[in-house]
Amino acid sequence: MSNTGNGGGGVRRTGTAGSAAARARLRRGARPAAPRPSAGRRRGRGPAAVTEAAPGGAEAGTPRPAPTLDVPGSGVRPGLRSRPGRPFPGGPTEPPGGPGAPAEGSLLDMLKVAIAILDTAGRVVLWSPAAEELLGWPNELLVGRRIDELIPDHEQVVRIQAAIQDTLRNGRWAGPAELRDRDGVPVAVDARISLLVDGDGTPFLQVNLAEAAAVRAVERDLAVRDALFEQSPLGIAVLDTDLRYTAVNQTLAEMNGVATDDHVGRTTGETLPERAADEITAIQRQVLATGEPVIDVTLASPVTARSGYRSISYSRMTDRSGRVLGISGTVMDVTERYRAVAKVEHARRRLSLLNEFGSRVGDLLDAARIAQELAGSVVPRLTDHSAVILLQAVAHGDDLPRHGHDRRTSLLQLGTASVQDGPEVEVMLRRGARITFAEDSACGRVLRTGVPELLSGADQLNDVTYPGDPKMQAAHDLGVHSMLVVPLRARGIVIGLLLVSRAGYREGFDRDDLAFTVELADRAGSSLDNARLYARERTAALTLQRTLLPQQVPQPTGVEVAYRYVPGSSGTEVGGDWFDVIPLPGDRTALVVGDVMGHGLRAAATMGRLRTAVRVLAALDLPPDVLLRHVHELADDLAQGPDEALLATCVYAVFDPGTARLTVAKAGHIPPVLVVPGQETEGPTRTGSLLPGGTGRILDLPSGAPLGVGGVPFESVELKIPEGSLLALCTDGLVESRDKDLDVGLGRLVTVLQAPHASIQAACEAVLDTMEQGREPDDVALLLARLGHGQAGTPTAGWTLPAEPTAVSRARRLVRSTLAEWGVEALTDTAELLVSELVTNAVRYASAPIGVRLTLGETLLVEISDPLPDPPRERHAAEADEGGRGLELVRRLALRWGARAEGIGKVVWFEQALPGNEPDEP
Repeated sequence: MSNTGNGGGGVRRTGTAGSAAARARLRRGARPAAPRPSAGRRRGRGPAAVTEAAPGGAEAGTPRPAPTLDVPGSGVRPGLRSRPGRPFPGGPTEPPGGPGAPAEGSLLDMLKVAIAILDTAGRVVLWSPAAEELLGWPNELLVGRRIDELIPDHEQVVRIQAAIQDTLRNGRWAGPAELRDRDGVPVAVDARISLLVDGDGTPFLQVNLAEAAAVRAVERDLAVRDALFEQSPLGIAVLDTDLRYTAVNQTLAEMNGVATDDHVGRTTGETLPERAADEITAIQRQVLATGEPVIDVTLASPVTARSGYRSISYSRMTDRSGRVLGISGTVMDVTERYRAVAKVEHARRRLSLLNEFGSRVGDLLDAARIAQELAGSVVPRLTDHSAVILLQAVAHGDDLPRHGHDRRTSLLQLGTASVQDGPEVEVMLRRGARITFAEDSACGRVLRTGVPELLSGADQLNDVTYPGDPKMQAAHDLGVHSMLVVPLRARGIVIGLLLVSRAGYREGFDRDDLAFTVELADRAGSSLDNARLYARERTAALTLQRTLLPQQVPQPTGVEVAYRYVPGSSGTEVGGDWFDVIPLPGDRTALVVGDVMGHGLRAAATMGRLRTAVRVLAALDLPPDVLLRHVHELADDLAQGPDEALLATCVYAVFDPGTARLTVAKAGHIPPVLVVPGQETEGPTRTGSLLPGGTGRILDLPSGAPLGVGGVPFESVELKIPEGSLLALCTDGLVESRDKDLDVGLGRLVTVLQAPHASIQAACEAVLDTMEQGREPDDVALLLARLGHGQAGTPTAGWTLPAEPTAVSRARRLVRSTLAEWGVEALTDTAELLVSELVTNAVRYASAPIGVRLTLGETLLVEISDPLPDPPRERHAAEADEGGRGLELVRRLALRWGARAEGIGKVVWFEQALPGNEPDEP
């Protein structure tokens, strides 16, 4: 049979199947023998059935009566010999495709083409199973019948007849048609009719039918595919299982710089440069092997017609039966997106660097540390080498210069950092080096004008400081090729320079780098200026405080003193801590330690005023509790300002070596510590001798309220002190810490002082060495006093006399004999006279025993005590008065004199200079 319907006749093909009898029957228009009767097929669209009667033993080749179609509404019914046909494929009694059919998945399963063979009269000669499935009519019911019976209306019949005639003339015809299925429902089909001629020249018509909706869907999908593939702005590639291109669109061809035809049949490795191809091929193999898609992977573009960055995505392709066909991929040029993201990320890193630098220097108040942090923060993220150069005034906390900078400006290189080490780096970036420059150099220009400069190339880099500078030769040896010289400014004044440089293969600086470095330098300049101001204020506060503290500490009789003062450790944290050692009459000594709340200049000034008030009141020889009460009454005058109340703590102790008694009172202060030697010392303690250690305890004293608070009375406690005992007075900065109780610090202090030490000075150092690193950054004042009973060989004599007139004469005799025994008879007359006057006053006003005590030290000290608390009052006697001149005589003849409270009474004392030590007459 020859096919002339697909491009023209003339091509004859001789079939080998079938016999001459069969061909004769076809020529005569006879139908082939009916197939073996079987159960009828039913399409699942309705109950209509087609039946055919058995031939009843008719011989083969005998023409069979034409069956009658049961078309709904046609009135035609099946003949008596008809029987029900088999159900149509896809019906409820048989799986799609029939028994043993292959699994669906091919495109032909989606777009099924039904084939029918007609003779020239339009009768059905062959009816394919696909046609049965499409329209529901079985083969045995249609063969021999005219195709017109399947057409729903007359116009369609005329159109199909015309199509048949056109095919007989031209060899083919194509167009839409409408046929009725077995249920009478019209089915729109796309028809193709071709002329066939068998070996004997008999013409037949081959009719190809496809459901019109499926054809339109396939055509639409193909159109979409063509539009996406050819017109897409994305590069699209299809590769087979050998990872060879089977199709690429023009966009991808332009991306790769290779023609479309040159892709087909070649792998990625044969198309792209090796380095780019290896990475992409690895992704393709992974997708093909695992089936896991790879989406939006950004890679650098190969060195082709388009450079930049690409986003690639690959997925595995399978047909409807699950067979792997290859992979498909899309490629998108994301250069602009990548660069925008990179720019945003670059800006984010720069902002992160600014924030990190701000957090690192935010709490620093030291210019050298800030300079080092600035140098280290830009290496290696911004530069390879960096140096921070500051004015000496900034480094030392001095005032900024008001004149312009020149080559005589003193500059110090205080911050350095580098990505490498070596002798060249040491030469170029030596910390603490003094920097000099020529006035017309880059450093000179930036210092003078404040305008940053970007330098590149050997000629510009040699102009950074001065010709022949070893630092620039070292930079050349390190491969430095780009440098930024940026001013560090504070309030419009250039206070230093930031130099950053790049070396080797690193890209040189650009204008964006310069702008960022200027921003960083401006922030650093503010921090550096703050550090300078803090240093200046700290220096001023320390100077004031040291001026107000004792410049010389006396070593009174019977007392060995050692002291230490440690300023606060942060910023201007100098405060109001102070100590004092005040000699009192009668070889007694006052020991004072106090702490004014607050820090800075105002606290230091208040401390000075408070110390002066204590010294003035101490000169009045007041008991400790009375002295503290008087200081408290001066609180309003001693306050830092009218709106700020004085708040201070203080401990005041008076030691009398003659009686070995210590009187102590405190106002809300840290309690003193007393260490008593383990064994009794024979004789007076020698100054500078070994501290033997002993048993320490914290003195239990009435706390008293801080000065300026009030409401709690001050009380004194009197203690009998063994020879060589050690008394420790300190401020809270020594024993307080952030995370421990005060008792822990006091216990540590007691432990240290209980141990033996080489001297009292060594004990001070040992106490300071135990201070915790985590303590509050407060001042520390420490005062140690070793208490003795006077110097060796100091003569002392004392008596108790009754309060009666005979006591006067007896006192004179005792004084005369004692002074003669001591060998100072030159003092006898004056001493007798003054003792007589004072004892007379005591006898006149007192009613209890009177005490007389003589002490021969650097002066002769005479003390007269009585139980009357009222102090003596000096009055000026008239010429006619018989009395009232006793105290005036004492004032005129004694070197010094005074009165103090002691117990419930008082002591009146005076001193006489020894022979040869008399003061010059005014």
